[in-house]
Amino acid sequence: MKGLVFCEFLEMVEKEFGYDMVDEIIEKSNLPSKGIYTSVGTYSHEEMFTLVMKLSDKTNISVSKLFYTYGVYVFGVFGKAYKELIAGHDDAFQFLCRVEDTIHVQVLKLYPEAELPKIATKILSNSKMEMIYTSQRRMADFAEGLIRGCLNHFKEKAIISKEILVEDQTQVLFTIERTV
Repeated sequence: MKGLVFCEFLEMVEKEFGYDMVDEIIEKSNLPSKGIYTSVGTYSHEEMFTLVMKLSDKTNISVSKLFYTYGVYVFGVFGKAYKELIAGHDDAFQFLCRVEDTIHVQVLKLYPEAELPKIATKILSNSKMEMIYTSQRRMADFAEGLIRGCLNHFKEKAIISKEILVEDQTQVLFTIERTV
């Protein structure tokens, strides 16, 4: 997992809970990286799970909710930092349908060693789409947060339903239905 994802997570924790919380969760996590991340470095996704679990222990917020919240947050950050990747998309559905063949292609140009989830989308109607998330990292809650962040970016309201397709959560179906 790219260090940028870790850096932004720690930034979010600092904004929401303060620097002392960042310091404490890093200190108590006993991480191979020692919590020292560079945006271009690559680190085990297990470190992210460890950090989120420690934050959950300290805040009594579920791991699931923390990953979701981080997904919403980081889409907002990336939306500002990488405007050119979002430009040209008229709405959230259009953007989400282009993640696999456009966004991930661009990410791999910048970071060839990046291990990205597989995203398959299907438009069911003007107001409903499906997205299948496949990843050995089991970060569907984070993916759901990214979807919500995308909807927020395009100022769209929608209900996101999640169906676990594989018991270990390596494959999840999201159904996104716009509301008025």
